[in-house]
Amino acid sequence: MAAFVLRRLGGGLLLLLALSFLVFALLAASPGTPLQTLLGTRPASPALVAELRARHHLDEPFAAQYLHWLGDALHLDLGRSISVQAGTPVLDMVTERLALSGELAVYCLLLVLLIGVPLGVLAGVRQGRAADRGISLLATVGFGAPSYALSVVLLYVFGVELGWFPVYGAGEDAFADRVSHLTLPAVALATLLASLLVRQTRAATAAVMRQDHLTFARLRGIGPARMLVHHVLRNAAPPIVAGAGLLIMAPLSAGIFVEQVFSLPGLGSLLLTAVAAQDVPVVQATALLLGVVVVVVNLLVDLLGLLLDPRVRLHAAGEV
Repeated sequence: MAAFVLRRLGGGLLLLLALSFLVFALLAASPGTPLQTLLGTRPASPALVAELRARHHLDEPFAAQYLHWLGDALHLDLGRSISVQAGTPVLDMVTERLALSGELAVYCLLLVLLIGVPLGVLAGVRQGRAADRGISLLATVGFGAPSYALSVVLLYVFGVELGWFPVYGAGEDAFADRVSHLTLPAVALATLLASLLVRQTRAATAAVMRQDHLTFARLRGIGPARMLVHHVLRNAAPPIVAGAGLLIMAPLSAGIFVEQVFSLPGLGSLLLTAVAAQDVPVVQATALLLGVVVVVVNLLVDLLGLLLDPRVRLHAAGEV
């Protein structure tokens, strides 16, 4: 098992290393020279040019520049903003926006789990019946609703016309106010993700329902509630957890456009602003952070699957 964990950890570190190289290459791939990119709209005074050359090691080979940048990144020095907030440390900008995006992602994930898992289990248990057909239809409709378009509809109907929820900003730090401001964005993100989880949960539950051990459990007189908890959910849990774990990353990417619609000062809106302003250090830092989240979540999902599924533990131990 330790070898399995070390392999997964090593693979994640290699993936992060490759991602860091691609992120650093954004500077070289930008239009013009790296120096012109780093100058942005600022006047190219001799003092500023000399400072940028020294800070970014522009007179050294590309590989040496990357190693210097990687060393700074490992020490949490991601440079300074060029145009979005000129001169501000990028790390401060990213961490300031990360909290709000994290809150939105957690809220979205809670909605996805509370909606997707129960409906998926019900559809799988009632496979082929009216409940299954109705839930499958809802999942199909939700799957076909783009988050950006759904955000506009929700904002207009529940924010403008009905006035049930705020339509702008993240609100105050008070819990109730923050939840009120994040409800519509979270619903817009959760609709598609819950539809995906419903489908995956339904498939996992239906596969378990067809297994022979459930037939023997019924013959032994085990009640429906106990059978659902101890036999169905226990065996369907690994693929459900894997699917739900991978969905954690979706709000951070799909949330880019949702944050724009609801004017949320999160990580997604920062990334769009930085791309529009050609602020390469901010784009690099945001892309690197999202990559780290993806790798860490994948690692946690693998470890959780190792704990939940004995077959994975046996495979990791080389016994099967």
